Amino acid sequence: MRLTIGFFVLGYMLSQFYRACLAVLTPVLKEELGATAGDLALALGLWYVTFALMQIPVGEALDRIGPRRTSGVLLAVGGGGGAAMFAMASGPVDVQIAMALIGIGCSPVLMGAYFIFARSFRPALFGTLAASIIGVGSLGNLLGATPLAASVEAFGWRETLWALAGVTLLVSAGVFLFVRDPERVQAPSGKSGSILDVLKIRGLWLMLPLMMINYSASAGIRGLWAGPYLADVFGADAARIGTVTLAMGIAMTLGNFMYGPADRLFGSHRRVAIVGNTGLAIGLVLLWLQPDAGLMQAALLLAMVGLLGQTFPVLMAHGRAFIPPHLTGRGVTMLNMFSILGVALMQFGSRGVFERASETGTPTEAYSGLFLFFLVPLVIGLSIYLFSRDNPDATR
Repeated sequence: MRLTIGFFVLGYMLSQFYRACLAVLTPVLKEELGATAGDLALALGLWYVTFALMQIPVGEALDRIGPRRTSGVLLAVGGGGGAAMFAMASGPVDVQIAMALIGIGCSPVLMGAYFIFARSFRPALFGTLAASIIGVGSLGNLLGATPLAASVEAFGWRETLWALAGVTLLVSAGVFLFVRDPERVQAPSGKSGSILDVLKIRGLWLMLPLMMINYSASAGIRGLWAGPYLADVFGADAARIGTVTLAMGIAMTLGNFMYGPADRLFGSHRRVAIVGNTGLAIGLVLLWLQPDAGLMQAALLLAMVGLLGQTFPVLMAHGRAFIPPHLTGRGVTMLNMFSILGVALMQFGSRGVFERASETGTPTEAYSGLFLFFLVPLVIGLSIYLFSRDNPDATR
């Protein structure tokens, strides 16, 4: 079990790294490939779209063949192959295709771990374990900040990505060789069920809007917009961008560890999610109203968004409590699909919002509009979530 969890943590570190690396690579990709912030927003959006769409077949595969083969094969082909294509990119389109492939490769890693947690541990531990693997795996987010900038400066961005392709292949081999699948669970009726059976669970309906939006702000801003925002509004160089995004990444890591045991303190997944997302909304309000108040305030608010925007494992634990054992794979991947699809849609939308705002206003006004774009859906999703109900068995 230790090896199983260990290799899934390494795989999730890679997943976090790949979704965060574009913020630091923006200057060099612009200089060498002519890639604009809009081009890279599309690339990151494609990562999330392919990741999200893969959740349906990944859920089927987890329930039918288990996490070992599902995660090992996809991580090798998509993750390793996509990183190699990125290293050979000659233009923005190549980067976009590469990121889409990497999204496919990373799609089963976290859910493979969640599948094992749901099948092998008590329900009361699911939230803590789910948050812990994200917390430790978020070291990949940190590696995608200052360490990545240092590697690019020392060795070059292509050489760095070739090295990452090799590391990804090694981790995928470890998953395939050492992960142990839990025993299969048969449905009471003898049928395996489908994602439609998950969608029929009414307890999930009021959670889905917030599930779609809770991670979008921290993922989208840390993954891409933090770098251009700091450069355009404050004139920050690559080193300063790396430092601020590293701080935001550390805050995101701490946020996961903070939320993990919080359900036991509050006695409710729902209460934790409401408090956390309310705080996230406050941080976005301040960025919207005062985007140019100073580099230090901007850095603190970005860290606040990173810290409080990590309620994904809490919402997963809340939703997991309503899913029967024989639908575990399909259930957790469906919830993850809504979350990642929301990030993808917001990422695509953010590109258009920013470009239109840039045509008619200053950079400060454009980024103010961008932060408002992330804020409004969050408030709507949180308002709907207020009417959801706790499952009393979720925290026992």
